[in-house]
Amino acid sequence: MLHTSDFDFELPNELIASHPLHDRDASRMLVVKNGVQDKHIRDFIDFLQSGDVVVFNNSRVIPARFDASGHEITLHTSVDDKNWWGLCKKFNKINIGDVLTMAAGTTIDVVDKDDESGLLLHFNCDNVFDLLNKYGKMPLPPYMKREEETEDRERYQTVYAQPLGSMAAPTAGLHFTNELLKKIEDKGAKIVKVTLHVGAGTWMPVKTENLNEHKMHSEWCCITSEQADIINNAKRVIAVGTTSLRTLESAYQKAQQTQQNVRVMPICQTTDIFITPGYKFGAVDVLLTNFHLPKSTLFMLVAAFAGLENMKAAYKHAVDEKYRFFSYGDCCLLFKNTGE
Repeated sequence: MLHTSDFDFELPNELIASHPLHDRDASRMLVVKNGVQDKHIRDFIDFLQSGDVVVFNNSRVIPARFDASGHEITLHTSVDDKNWWGLCKKFNKINIGDVLTMAAGTTIDVVDKDDESGLLLHFNCDNVFDLLNKYGKMPLPPYMKREEETEDRERYQTVYAQPLGSMAAPTAGLHFTNELLKKIEDKGAKIVKVTLHVGAGTWMPVKTENLNEHKMHSEWCCITSEQADIINNAKRVIAVGTTSLRTLESAYQKAQQTQQNVRVMPICQTTDIFITPGYKFGAVDVLLTNFHLPKSTLFMLVAAFAGLENMKAAYKHAVDEKYRFFSYGDCCLLFKNTGE
């Protein structure tokens, strides 16, 4: 039985990317297939075949971090237009019933508290998104150890982002330009843009040694009927990012539950799918993803997909070759392992 410590690895701090490269498509790409190959994101096209379907997550990041009454809060899950769950560094100093005030004078009622989800907040305003666009900051991950800069408004967002709702970027998509998207279609592959609003489920750390005790937060995702038809007729399905993969595999699980002999069923629902080694993938054949944190649910996912020993070897190679890690870092192209 695997434990959280089995997914640990050494990572020098200097390999953590705190800023994006000048060009989106300047990133390196480590290919993990029968060993490793050092490639470039522009080489992604060479690994495509006519009839493939490349699946992206088109969720747009909201400026989810803001200050209220001296507290820094980061929203992560929407309940409805006016009510959101948010995390706060000084969680224990805020009580249910407290009223917090933003710089704009907007008041926020603390409706509920939860050790895992943080604070349930009710915003006393007409439009939360408008408020955040004016006074919020992009929710950069803490390992960047810096505040939002002007370029983050554009670079911590994919070029195809549409529906608002994520509190972190689906970072594998950050490497793609409109030109690269066109080349995918020129190769004879189709592009499908599903949605998963990235919340606490994607990036919350695993605090238990026993994987079975880790509770994934739910995140909202959607695949339309039209998109499901395209995916089900694919030669291969290539997921860009772990959030795209988790959406696809959630739709595969729904197909299994309803005994439909297809890759995926249309879904518009929340998912708390937690993928670890031993999981049998039914929807995805190839995964493009960034390099992930030690002992994270995302490293567990890629270990399940490509094999734990394969990924440990690949990450060691990436460290030796000084690949850039995490959200603004480089990426790797993984092929589904059938040998572990």
